[in-house]
Amino acid sequence: MVLVRAARIGATGRFARPPALRRGEGIVLGVWVEQHGAVRNERDATEDSGGAARLHPMLQEDGTMSAKPETGRIVCGDRAVTLDDFHARTARAATGLSALGLTAGDTVALLLRNEIEFLEATFAAASLGCYPVPINWHFHAEEVAYVLDNSGARVLVAHDALLRQCESVIAEDIHILEVPSTAGLIAAYGAPGRPAKRRSPDWSEWLQTFGPLASPERNPPGAMLYTGGTTGHPKGVRYAPPTAQQTEAMAAMRAGVFGHRSGMRTVMCAPLYHSAPFSYTQGAVRQSGEVHLLPRFDAEALLATIARERISHLYAVPTMFVRLLRLPEAVRTRYDVSSLEWVIHAAAPCAPEVKRQMIEWFGPVVHEAYAATETGWLTCCDSAEAMAHPGTVGRVIEGAQVRIFSEDGAPAEVGEAGEIFGRHRSMPDFTYYKQDDKRREIERDGLVTAGDIGYFDAGGYLYLCDRRIDMIISGGVNIYPAEIEAALIAMADIHDCAVFGVPDDEFGERVAAAVQLAEGAGTTETDIREFLKDRIAGYKIPRVIEFVGEIPRLDSGKLLKRKLRDPYWVGRDRSI
Repeated sequence: MVLVRAARIGATGRFARPPALRRGEGIVLGVWVEQHGAVRNERDATEDSGGAARLHPMLQEDGTMSAKPETGRIVCGDRAVTLDDFHARTARAATGLSALGLTAGDTVALLLRNEIEFLEATFAAASLGCYPVPINWHFHAEEVAYVLDNSGARVLVAHDALLRQCESVIAEDIHILEVPSTAGLIAAYGAPGRPAKRRSPDWSEWLQTFGPLASPERNPPGAMLYTGGTTGHPKGVRYAPPTAQQTEAMAAMRAGVFGHRSGMRTVMCAPLYHSAPFSYTQGAVRQSGEVHLLPRFDAEALLATIARERISHLYAVPTMFVRLLRLPEAVRTRYDVSSLEWVIHAAAPCAPEVKRQMIEWFGPVVHEAYAATETGWLTCCDSAEAMAHPGTVGRVIEGAQVRIFSEDGAPAEVGEAGEIFGRHRSMPDFTYYKQDDKRREIERDGLVTAGDIGYFDAGGYLYLCDRRIDMIISGGVNIYPAEIEAALIAMADIHDCAVFGVPDDEFGERVAAAVQLAEGAGTTETDIREFLKDRIAGYKIPRVIEFVGEIPRLDSGKLLKRKLRDPYWVGRDRSI
């Protein structure tokens, strides 16, 4: 079999310190591979069995975390707070939450945009051993009400503008703490509008009335994050409180994947209610770094922040890469990005051509990782591996186990696509809150699945094909939209795209594509099909091409494919 191991130091099982990264070097990471004949489509990188891709946690030579500097701050628009002041405020807020009757295991809901108060409320809840529950602020009032009820939240911390949209459905016994919109938020999203019907304490004024919490929880349970709810109500992923060893292992896992180091400088423009941005930003704060929060993603504003603030670390999603690359050359070259040391992207497959262009632009500092809220981080790869293995999301990291099962339930062979199951050993056990049956449905042999389809190559590199629910079955053949989308986005005149299945009386489904053209482009359906015919198999070329004004996405980059797909299925007695 092919066994992928990480270099270790001594008997501690720590990762080896990586060589320094330099732009222009051909090899960014070193990886060790031991080949032992044939292999099944699974990888186990737990400490006992080895098999880990090498990571880059910022560790000292003795395997311990490097010392953190005493300085650091969080910056949001024209507001900035030192980390000393930040932690003092969160300690006061924790006392306030305790005064409201909250104890370990309770939940605190957050309906907040990317502002300092989001992090204050998160750290305050964690100090009590409570679960922060970030709520997707794109939700309608009824969806917000469902999360509040399902999670059992007793306190809601909310921005005033978001509160106005749902206050009629908030139960009377929920304590509301209101956060006024800043000038930056008003510029990005508009003023809050009418006054609130229910008077609520101002978050900052409220927390100042309390002293600091005397004994904060050292091993908080983490956030209870709600999944997207593509097949019904969203599900709350609730982890058991971690042990001290698990807390340390999770921190090392995230530092390794994110490349975090003490004193790092980062900017976050993805919504903090999502799992990876939430985890990434918390980790940066704990590294005593400087964290800049942007209210939303804007390609040029992000470049300007990187250049002005000498940003060293960046989290992104592939949609951001595409929009950055679509900027005019004169705009792109205006900003110096040479300060970047580590760029990590996740959340969706990245087209190989997009990845190549980003590496050429940013340098060999671009990394990709694969995870799910339910599994923890499973794989990662660096720039050199991405160039050598286009399309891969990397190899299994130390402490993770990944297996792939074919449609008949048997372990898939090398190169055979199947459903991905995995788990990182640092993660405590979890359940879908109040939906234990849903949790049992996704488990197999102690591993869980997020519904992704993929395969391993002979070298142990994992490739994602698509989401199981997005797969098109046409004439009995499985077609993966992500592959077609990757080919489409390489066409210069296409700004964004989405591929999905629509009804076909003969084949069951046929391939359809929604295409958003770049401004001023005059590309036709014929042009698109001609472009694709030399890049993908004929049966994958969309039979239906619809030009749309805008592809619907969340600020995180997540594609709202159902909005495009569902109209084609109206009046049908089936949806696949």
